[in-house]
Amino acid sequence: MSSDATYQRAGRLEVRALEKRYDDERTGDSVLALERADFEVEGGEFVALLGPSGCGKTTILNIVAGFISQTAGEVLVDGQAISGPGADRGVVFQSFALFPWKTVRANVAFGPKMRGMDKQERRQLADEYLELVGLSGFEDKYPHELSGGMQQRVGVARVLANQPAVMLMDEPFASVDAQTRMTLQEELTRIWQERRPTIVFVTHDVEEAVFLADRIVVLAPHPGRVREIVEVPLTRPRVWDDILGNDRFKETVHHVLGLLKAPQVTEQPTVEAET
Repeated sequence: MSSDATYQRAGRLEVRALEKRYDDERTGDSVLALERADFEVEGGEFVALLGPSGCGKTTILNIVAGFISQTAGEVLVDGQAISGPGADRGVVFQSFALFPWKTVRANVAFGPKMRGMDKQERRQLADEYLELVGLSGFEDKYPHELSGGMQQRVGVARVLANQPAVMLMDEPFASVDAQTRMTLQEELTRIWQERRPTIVFVTHDVEEAVFLADRIVVLAPHPGRVREIVEVPLTRPRVWDDILGNDRFKETVHHVLGLLKAPQVTEQPTVEAET
């Protein structure tokens, strides 16, 4: 693999006093789904958004992606406020979202093609990122010929090939089996260490969040808000065989589980967990 194509656009994300209300046209009621969420993600950092259903983690991701608009607050990428979808943010979806009529290579090369990259360059770029995610030899296959785990690797390669400033991942491993999920988690940490993109990873799985992230934004529901931002005190590289028996891993999982089970509070604390 070429060492020249290091990740060039690891951007800084700022989420400031973010709120989202949904209006029920039938009843006329207004529901506050997200309340004054504040956090930052440094360039090249891996941050997980964690919480139960209804805590607003997917709402935050959809606002950051530009798919929906906030009611109040702002989102900035490298200091610039976002107001809709843009090439500076790329999303890996849970549902793979590949073009079934395109080959694996063509799926990965689609973004660079739309940006006007010539055929030879985008073919080389696609093949490089397919090698990075372990899919060399599958360039000419179609999505239906791949397993779910392999399709999700294509999804990761496709986003990385676009070199977004911020990579957004919406529970991308939720639809694969447990063994494949652990393999993909290890692969993602390896890819992140090699290229250092800025990643915001949405999950409801505590162990997944602790294994993957540098920090975890723990959200409380009804309305969604930041309960605590937890530093993960684990060194890298990370592999499950080493992590499962690690006392710091167990302690951090226990701490985060305690946050999720804690009674509701009226204020939004920003104190980081002790490590």
